[in-house]
Amino acid sequence: MLISLENYWDRNAVERLLAECMMADEERVREEVDRYLAEDSRELQGTFIDGELAGLIGIRRGPGTEAEILHIAVQTRWRGRGIGAAMIGELRKCGGIETLQAETDREAVGFYSHCGFKISSLGEKYPGVERFSCKYT
Repeated sequence: MLISLENYWDRNAVERLLAECMMADEERVREEVDRYLAEDSRELQGTFIDGELAGLIGIRRGPGTEAEILHIAVQTRWRGRGIGAAMIGELRKCGGIETLQAETDREAVGFYSHCGFKISSLGEKYPGVERFSCKYT
């Protein structure tokens, strides 16, 4: 079950988990959480196991039933159990989203492919770093 993290009491837990997928310093992570809270088009939702934040997914809604995954992260000890795929599935079912897209690196292509996304290369977006477009319709 996905729960909005807008009013979640433990912002530190949210920031720690978001930092895992952002690979950014603390200030940039705090700024990103602030953007989720301030911008109406953005949503940050989480899933819990035994009352603990186990995973989160951040999206930006587009026109109509489109959305883009901006961030997705699962705590290290919970990875490999289908939590990320379940968050995407629930978002699609309950979020009124028909077209979902993401941009990722080679490391996460298998995950998105397993979730049913069509993958296409964006080429070398940064020197030496190939990026990929992932789209689910």
